[in-house]
Amino acid sequence: MMSKSKQELLGYQSHLIQDNLTYFKPTRTSTTVTFAEEIRSSLQEPKKSISPKFFYDENGSKLFDEICTLPEYYPYNSETEILQSIEKKLLPYLSNEFHLVELGSGSSVKTRLLIDVLFKSQKHLQYFPIDISEILDQSAKSLCMDYENLKVTGVVDTYEKGLDFIEHYDDKPNLITFLGSSFGNLDHNEGMKFLQRINTLMKSDDLFLIGLDLKKDHEVLHNAYNDSQKTTAKFNLNVLKRINEELGADFNLENFEHHAVYDEQKGRIEMYLRSLSEQSITIPKSDLSITLSKDELIHTENSHKFSISQIESYLKESNFEKLEMWFDSRKYFALVLGKKI
Repeated sequence: MMSKSKQELLGYQSHLIQDNLTYFKPTRTSTTVTFAEEIRSSLQEPKKSISPKFFYDENGSKLFDEICTLPEYYPYNSETEILQSIEKKLLPYLSNEFHLVELGSGSSVKTRLLIDVLFKSQKHLQYFPIDISEILDQSAKSLCMDYENLKVTGVVDTYEKGLDFIEHYDDKPNLITFLGSSFGNLDHNEGMKFLQRINTLMKSDDLFLIGLDLKKDHEVLHNAYNDSQKTTAKFNLNVLKRINEELGADFNLENFEHHAVYDEQKGRIEMYLRSLSEQSITIPKSDLSITLSKDELIHTENSHKFSISQIESYLKESNFEKLEMWFDSRKYFALVLGKKI
């Protein structure tokens, strides 16, 4: 493990939660734009938007967990199916003792599947979840209770800064995972820069496992984002509730509706909140007042879908060697294992 002086040199302080659960948080003054500042910037643009990273407050995270159980929402079940089927195919790449690094707090079900695979080839495991959220998940404590030889070391920071921290943590190789379909939130240039940055932060013997949602029938995509129980609608509208609660805004959620469409040319689901009437909103902590016309849209998320050739192009351009690409039985989703060239 790195010495205390090196932790401090990298600008982190440790917070011991229990014997096998520690979180590192940056001690440096954050240069990250605040929630209030980002909302002010994005909602005063002619084409108004709210970043999808703001979906995941406590209630938003619960609603997303509900979405993952919906029959129409295929990504969760598809990715879980792949993880349940690849143990024997993944193990040959894990001959050394690896750390498990997860970008985002992730689903405890999917995390457990990977932990189980790693424990097939090693007696002890250190798991590093990296997330900007400071909410200490109950799932982390649950993992520590259920796995005797597991140590959880959380890093509360951006993915890139967290990976830089872990790169300097010790000399052991890392299995870095980015599960789910969050990569699809990025446009092509953002996605390329993200992958290139991940690549530069990896050690030569690290592995990278990423989940990617594949192009498919339009009806399947439409139903996944417009479910019959309207849980996705509640999830989308919850971001306005969060702005009300945290920034003192006066959004009336009944004056908005969820709107999700597939743009075939751009190969992505686009998610919006549609204003049902002409209205004015004030957001005191953002020092902002806005007006919305009837049917005006606030963009909240893009979710790109990929062809196999697009995936291979992304990997090549970001200096990854593709080791494996696995699919679920319907070929709705892909898990790609790669290493830096």
